[in-house]
Amino acid sequence: QVQLQESGPGLVKPSQTLSLTCTVSGGSIATKYYYWIWIRQPPGKGLEWMGAMAYSGSTYYSPSLKSRTSISRDTSKNQFTLQLSSVTPEDTAVYYCARARVVITTTPPDRGQGTQVTVSS
Repeated sequence: QVQLQESGPGLVKPSQTLSLTCTVSGGSIATKYYYWIWIRQPPGKGLEWMGAMAYSGSTYYSPSLKSRTSISRDTSKNQFTLQLSSVTPEDTAVYYCARARVVITTTPPDRGQGTQVTVSS
Protein backbone atom coordinates (compact mmCIF):
# COMPACT_ATOMS: atom_id res chain seq x y z
CA GLN A 1 0.00 0.00 0.00
CA VAL A 2 1.58 3.26 -1.11
CA GLN A 3 1.76 6.10 1.38
CA LEU A 4 2.41 9.76 0.61
CA GLN A 5 3.45 12.46 3.05
CA GLU A 6 3.71 16.16 2.31
CA SER A 7 6.26 18.34 4.08
CA GLY A 8 7.27 21.97 3.91
CA PRO A 9 6.79 25.33 5.56
CA GLY A 10 3.34 26.21 6.75
CA LEU A 11 3.85 29.94 6.28
CA VAL A 12 5.25 31.67 3.20
CA LYS A 13 5.54 35.39 2.58
CA PRO A 14 4.05 37.02 -0.50
CA SER A 15 6.32 37.04 -3.56
CA GLN A 16 8.38 34.16 -2.21
CA THR A 17 8.57 30.62 -3.60
CA LEU A 18 6.58 27.88 -1.94
CA SER A 19 8.39 24.55 -1.87
CA LEU A 20 6.78 21.30 -0.78
CA THR A 21 8.14 17.76 -0.81
CA CYS A 22 6.17 14.55 -1.06
CA THR A 23 7.86 11.48 0.40
CA VAL A 24 6.55 8.22 -1.00
CA SER A 25 6.75 4.84 0.68
CA GLY A 26 5.43 1.47 -0.38
CA GLY A 27 6.06 2.13 -4.07
CA SER A 28 8.63 3.65 -6.36
CA ILE A 29 7.96 6.96 -8.11
CA ALA A 30 9.61 5.45 -11.17
CA THR A 31 7.07 2.63 -11.41
CA LYS A 32 5.56 2.55 -14.87
CA TYR A 33 2.21 4.06 -15.71
CA TYR A 34 1.77 6.13 -12.56
CA TYR A 35 1.49 9.89 -12.32
CA TRP A 36 2.58 11.83 -9.26
CA ILE A 37 0.26 14.74 -8.73
CA TRP A 38 -0.11 17.96 -6.77
CA ILE A 39 -3.59 19.18 -5.84
CA ARG A 40 -4.66 22.04 -3.62
CA GLN A 41 -7.83 23.27 -1.95
CA PRO A 42 -8.14 26.94 -0.98
CA PRO A 43 -10.40 27.71 1.97
CA GLY A 44 -14.04 27.50 0.99
CA LYS A 45 -13.24 26.36 -2.55
CA GLY A 46 -12.98 23.11 -4.46
CA LEU A 47 -10.00 20.95 -5.27
CA GLU A 48 -7.64 22.26 -7.94
CA TRP A 49 -5.27 20.11 -9.98
CA MET A 50 -1.91 21.88 -10.17
CA GLY A 51 0.33 19.55 -12.08
CA ALA A 52 1.87 16.12 -12.34
CA MET A 53 5.01 14.20 -13.11
CA ALA A 54 4.90 10.91 -14.96
CA TYR A 55 6.96 7.87 -14.01
CA SER A 56 9.19 8.81 -16.95
CA GLY A 57 9.89 12.26 -15.55
CA SER A 58 7.68 14.15 -17.99
CA THR A 59 5.79 17.03 -16.41
CA TYR A 60 2.33 18.50 -16.95
CA TYR A 61 1.01 21.73 -15.52
CA SER A 62 -2.29 23.50 -15.13
CA PRO A 63 -2.41 26.29 -17.73
CA SER A 64 -3.41 28.79 -15.07
CA LEU A 65 -0.36 27.96 -12.93
CA LYS A 66 2.16 26.86 -15.54
CA SER A 67 4.23 30.05 -15.46
CA ARG A 68 4.76 29.73 -11.70
CA THR A 69 4.91 25.97 -11.14
CA SER A 70 7.71 23.43 -11.28
CA ILE A 71 7.64 19.76 -10.31
CA SER A 72 10.83 17.79 -9.87
CA ARG A 73 11.87 14.51 -8.31
CA ASP A 74 14.66 12.72 -6.50
CA THR A 75 14.36 9.05 -7.31
CA SER A 76 17.15 8.14 -4.86
CA LYS A 77 14.96 9.49 -2.03
CA ASN A 78 11.66 8.49 -3.63
CA GLN A 79 10.44 12.06 -3.35
CA PHE A 80 8.90 14.60 -5.66
CA THR A 81 8.75 18.32 -5.10
CA LEU A 82 6.45 21.21 -5.93
CA GLN A 83 7.72 24.74 -6.32
CA LEU A 84 5.26 27.62 -6.77
CA SER A 85 6.84 31.01 -7.30
CA SER A 86 5.62 34.54 -6.70
CA VAL A 87 2.97 33.43 -4.24
CA THR A 88 0.10 35.66 -3.12
CA PRO A 89 -2.50 35.23 -0.37
CA GLU A 90 -4.68 33.54 -3.01
CA ASP A 91 -2.24 30.62 -2.93
CA THR A 92 -3.24 29.90 0.66
CA ALA A 93 -4.58 26.35 0.62
CA VAL A 94 -4.22 22.80 1.80
CA TYR A 95 -1.76 21.14 -0.58
CA TYR A 96 -1.93 17.43 -1.34
CA CYS A 97 0.38 15.08 -3.17
CA ALA A 98 -1.14 12.05 -4.80
CA ARG A 99 -0.71 9.11 -7.13
CA ALA A 100 -2.97 8.09 -9.97
CA ARG A 101 -2.99 6.27 -13.29
CA VAL A 102 -4.29 9.36 -15.06
CA VAL A 103 -2.49 12.65 -15.35
CA ILE A 104 -5.37 14.96 -14.45
CA THR A 105 -7.61 14.12 -11.54
CA THR A 106 -8.76 15.74 -8.33
CA THR A 107 -9.93 12.43 -6.89
CA PRO A 108 -6.87 10.21 -6.99
CA PRO A 109 -7.09 6.82 -5.27
CA ASP A 110 -3.94 7.50 -3.25
CA ARG A 111 -3.37 10.82 -1.56
CA GLY A 112 -1.42 12.28 1.34
CA GLN A 113 -3.11 13.85 4.33
CA GLY A 114 -2.37 17.33 3.07
CA THR A 115 -0.44 20.24 4.47
CA GLN A 116 -1.74 23.71 5.18
CA VAL A 117 0.19 26.53 3.56
CA THR A 118 -0.64 30.12 4.43
CA VAL A 119 0.69 33.02 2.42
CA SER A 120 0.93 36.07 4.62
CA SER A 121 3.38 38.77 5.56
